[in-house]
Amino acid sequence: MKKKREKDPQLDDFLFTSAETAETQAAAGPTICPEDALLDSYSQAVTKVVEQVSPSVVNITVSKGRPTAYNPEGRGTGSGFVFTPDGYIMTNSHVVHGASEIEVVLVDGRRFQARLVGDDPGTDLAVIRITAPDLSVARLGDSRSLKPGQLVIAIGNPYGFQCSVTAGVVSALGRSLRSISGRLIDDVIQTDAALNPGNSGGPLVTACGEVVGVNTAIVMAAQGICFAIPSSIARQVAGPLIRTGRIRRAYVGLGGQNINLPRRLVRYHGLAAESGVLIIQVEPGSPARRAGVLERDLLVEYDGRPITGIDDLRRMLTEQRIGAKTQMTVIRGPDKLTLEVVPDESPQPA
Repeated sequence: MKKKREKDPQLDDFLFTSAETAETQAAAGPTICPEDALLDSYSQAVTKVVEQVSPSVVNITVSKGRPTAYNPEGRGTGSGFVFTPDGYIMTNSHVVHGASEIEVVLVDGRRFQARLVGDDPGTDLAVIRITAPDLSVARLGDSRSLKPGQLVIAIGNPYGFQCSVTAGVVSALGRSLRSISGRLIDDVIQTDAALNPGNSGGPLVTACGEVVGVNTAIVMAAQGICFAIPSSIARQVAGPLIRTGRIRRAYVGLGGQNINLPRRLVRYHGLAAESGVLIIQVEPGSPARRAGVLERDLLVEYDGRPITGIDDLRRMLTEQRIGAKTQMTVIRGPDKLTLEVVPDESPQPA
């Protein structure tokens, strides 16, 4: 026979109070702790940017025309974004360089054939164009105002998954990245917003919805180390690419390797830097050959500025140097020589 449980007044009070509290909480709605509120603000910032910018992001499919062992179909994919109402699209040079056909797919599913307007492997940027009505346009922001730790969102088409979104922060600023042409790109943005093949050419966007970078590269052996070409460079090259289809740079026609100079040589000639460029090749008929530069010369100055490495020289060979007489200082044996060189226009990469 079961023993009847005696009433416990304290238990009854607890149950009554708990039921009353539950009813009150249900009427008041869910409790939001400070951490939840913070995450909710983060989510709202990201979703707002995606709604604003994603209609301007495009999926790019190209036919290269020349199949290779690594790409037997001769096709490739990438991303881009519309940055003018009349259909100009920014993307990476390595996405469209050498393409025989370019197809663009908008977020709403519309497909258009695009033409290559301009291509600059030196900055890994290119401009293509479509003729289409009712285009959404992304705003180019100022990458110079970025700060490490700032929220950024990457939008693109990794592995063909259209309009994929990843978010992260600006990991570092002022990085340097070697382009496919061998030229060093300065002031590159490092981010941990995840990128994958197919993201190339897509926008890196701030919480204000402004494009501050063009996603371009990842470190395959690492996690969370991704790079974007800053919008400051994109602004510089977009105009010339639209006007002339290319970026003009000066060319002197020499090849070399960076070396540390002997201290006695630095002191003897009063050089401003302890490194320079050992000239190992001078192209026949080039401006450097006409100026009298020889193999084994040590290049230490150009236009009165110290040359510490081959990248210093490349930075100085801008469009303004084409056809302009410039002094080049070399060390040849024990002698310090000043030669006069007149750079030509750099040939365009094939």
